[in-house]
Amino acid sequence: MLDRLTSMKVFIKVVELGSFAAVAQRLNLSPQMVAKHIEALERHLGARLLHRTTRRQSLTETGRLYCEQCHLVLKAAERADSLAANTLGTPRGTLSVSVPVTFGRTVFLPFLQDFQKRYPEVQFQLSLTDQRVHPTMDGHEAVIRIGKLDTDLTAISRPLTAYRRAICATQNYLEKHGIPDTPEDLTEHQCLVYENAGGPVATWSFSRGSITRSVPISGKIISNDSSVLHSAALAGDGILLGYEPALLPEIQNQSLVRILSHWTIPDRPMHLLYNAGSVMTPKLRIFVTELQQAFPP
Repeated sequence: MLDRLTSMKVFIKVVELGSFAAVAQRLNLSPQMVAKHIEALERHLGARLLHRTTRRQSLTETGRLYCEQCHLVLKAAERADSLAANTLGTPRGTLSVSVPVTFGRTVFLPFLQDFQKRYPEVQFQLSLTDQRVHPTMDGHEAVIRIGKLDTDLTAISRPLTAYRRAICATQNYLEKHGIPDTPEDLTEHQCLVYENAGGPVATWSFSRGSITRSVPISGKIISNDSSVLHSAALAGDGILLGYEPALLPEIQNQSLVRILSHWTIPDRPMHLLYNAGSVMTPKLRIFVTELQQAFPP
């Protein structure tokens, strides 16, 4: 008696390749054995799955519907077979991760390099983007996201270290244009404006004690690439509000000067997201654990 899961795999290959001969060559079976698998399924279902000609096979309507279900059944079987291995197995394979650009270049890449030294069988497919992506829906197993989470988010979320920001400019720019003393003074300055999918971020917020200020800002340089704005700040083209760890080397060597230090810039929340319905593979499980340890909330 033929194994039905094997017969389903053979059936799917027949649909993909279009002939028994091609499937026989691909799966190292005889054409007669391929035919037996299809016939066994048709006997079990009591319906024809394929229109047979001398040169090619084509699906019946029943065959089309059954093929869709076969894909689901085989995927479910693969997930079921991997549960035990996923609990105790060695982390290995490719992990697709989406990370914000500046965070990724500044602190995530060193984390990733250290991670791979300890888990050499894990490879990363790394996407650096500031666009909002969704785990699995955009082809990623894990996503690091800055900002408030959607209320209807279906993915699992884990809080990470908040996204800290600093505001700064070159000494040359400040000597030429003056040093802002209050957030409102920024309206008289050239600010380096970040642009996301919703358009330019034209308001910067500050707080001091119970006082909160949100001021409109503008400037001649607007970009969706934070590294462009960073370079513009170093060139003396304006005032930059950016990711503090990325700015610290220039602040420490005084290439950039902090301003409005008596005001607080609210941190932005940052989370790790992964699909709630996915199997927790060893590579994803250890990645989640290590990332939370490296960047605790």
